[in-house]
Amino acid sequence: MPANRIGFTALSLPQLKITQEVITIAVFIPFAVLAMNQPLKWDYLWAGLCLLGAVYFTFRS
Repeated sequence: MPANRIGFTALSLPQLKITQEVITIAVFIPFAVLAMNQPLKWDYLWAGLCLLGAVYFTFRS
């Protein structure tokens, strides 16, 4: 969903921002592990769980 006037008609501004963050971390973690040879860390799991909580609270209403 693009974060422009089209996206803003379907979702609120906080929902667009949380969606952006989820997409960013979903792309960044595999890139960091596979392309940049970084070790998989527990911090990635905790960051993902925090984002899942943010998604829940942002989209529940």
